[in-house]
Amino acid sequence: MRLPLATLEVFTAIANHGSLRNAARALGLKPSTVSHQLKNLEDRIGTALFIRTTRSINLTEAGRALLRGTSPAFEQIAEAFESARTTGHSARGSLKLALPEYAYDLVVAELLPSFRSAYPEIHVELSLADAFEDILDAGLHAGIRLGDLIAQDMVAIRLTEPLRLAVVGSPAYLEKAGVPCTPEDLLAHECIRYRFHSSGAFAPWKVEGPAGASDVAVTGSLVVNSLSVAVDAARRGEGLIYLLQDYVAKDVLGGNLVPVLQEFMPEVPGFFLYFPRAYREMVPLRLFVDHIRQHGGQ
Repeated sequence: MRLPLATLEVFTAIANHGSLRNAARALGLKPSTVSHQLKNLEDRIGTALFIRTTRSINLTEAGRALLRGTSPAFEQIAEAFESARTTGHSARGSLKLALPEYAYDLVVAELLPSFRSAYPEIHVELSLADAFEDILDAGLHAGIRLGDLIAQDMVAIRLTEPLRLAVVGSPAYLEKAGVPCTPEDLLAHECIRYRFHSSGAFAPWKVEGPAGASDVAVTGSLVVNSLSVAVDAARRGEGLIYLLQDYVAKDVLGGNLVPVLQEFMPEVPGFFLYFPRAYREMVPLRLFVDHIRQHGGQ
């Protein structure tokens, strides 16, 4: 049975405002329309809901019973409507992001505390995954990834300049195993490989040479699915790793890791934020982008 929501709204307004005329004014309806809606509801229920005199209008027992049930429901509906109306249009609410681990480390980690301090009423949820996630299916608002190749109905905003890749190893490892001079030399080295969580495939080691871009089929006895673990293993002299140069910039500067084959290392487009067009005016998302650009990105 379909509920007579329109007539129930009229009934609740009459009870709350004390007269048909006041209810009509509050609802933006004609008094005759309110009277007609009330009669329809009373006919459907089969009993009078109000006792009307020339001076007043009062609820019957049936009317009071109906009001006890409908009033909280309409208050909840009103609150839900207001929440839907204001969600995304003020510096409060939720911001749900999908991003790979290295994007968190390079773009988000250092800026998240200051963003949360500046906007304490925005609840941030991070979904860390190495695959290009369907954010709509996952109930998320936006994602961060390398490159701007996205679905047609999405918007991409650049967060960083293009980034260079690097092969690095510890001074101890390079002293023991030798410094590779060409990409082919990597085939004789212990290479720490990264396996994607989502596909189970190994991350490729791409290089640039006179003949163009190519993949080197490196090997090694250590496989990880965490970049932080790979970096830690490289620091300890377990082998070479291939990753974004910025990810190990502090280790290189401190002498813990040494880049090799730099002339063969390609660039990648940089980090982009992507999101559905419908979220273009979402305030928490816009504030997040502005915060990244102001404090850390492009």
